[in-house]
Amino acid sequence: MTSLGVVFRPQLPPERLREYARLAEEVGLEELWLWEDCFLEGGVSTAAAALAWTERLRVGIGLLPVPLRNVAVTAMETAALHRMFPGRASVVVGHGVQDWMGQVGARAASPLTLLGEHLDALRALLRGEKLTVQGRYVTLDGVALDWPPPRPAPVLSGATGPRTLRLSGAKADGTLLTCDTSPDGVREARRLIEEGQAEAGREGPHKVVVYLLAATGAGAAERVRAELTAAQPGAGVAGDAAAVADAVRRLADAGADTVVLQPTADEPDPEGFVRFAGEEVMPLVRR
Repeated sequence: MTSLGVVFRPQLPPERLREYARLAEEVGLEELWLWEDCFLEGGVSTAAAALAWTERLRVGIGLLPVPLRNVAVTAMETAALHRMFPGRASVVVGHGVQDWMGQVGARAASPLTLLGEHLDALRALLRGEKLTVQGRYVTLDGVALDWPPPRPAPVLSGATGPRTLRLSGAKADGTLLTCDTSPDGVREARRLIEEGQAEAGREGPHKVVVYLLAATGAGAAERVRAELTAAQPGAGVAGDAAAVADAVRRLADAGADTVVLQPTADEPDPEGFVRFAGEEVMPLVRR
């Protein structure tokens, strides 16, 4: 069954996260997703707080930009989340926005190479392995976690283009797709991910998480259109609970394991959007 979640957008101040996370749990949503957009809010700090403030809600970080992070630090923080909150954290790594990476002097000449090296090392460290690596970007000398997760900790990759989608299939445990993705885009992403899995000789499930830009109420269609100027045809949804639930089901039918409702940046009532998602949309999705 496809999971349903909601995004806490970092355009909101971090002090609003506590009420937002607790409300998401109260109305029965299964997942809350956070962003590490430059230069708004840190992904790991907000995820740890949201996990601590709730009891059962799963919390995803989508995503941590690998140019900003040494892989050993990513592994330490990921392992800590999994040990403190078993089964409730999802960590996604990805290229990051290249202009932002340039602003902090971290832009990589080959983002694909960097992401591949980071994924290989991160997954190995989380398995408890001791690594010595001399890559183009990742260098480790006898590094191992003292407190690796007691159980497997899946690592997802954010991906949009064909090469990154294939890389995600080859090296990650799941893939996060942006709100620009239509149902046909999910099917194409699944195809490319499976190509990457086959090329790497990997088998087994590969989780696909998709953001769905959604709005309801007055001006909903205009707000969605303004934010999806470069999206695939069929991405995003504006309307009542039935319309949003139908869009969720279309993404699920196309291959999404988790659909995360993303409010627009100018959503006038963020907490009201959470209630709408949990109390009105989710019962229709589950029907």
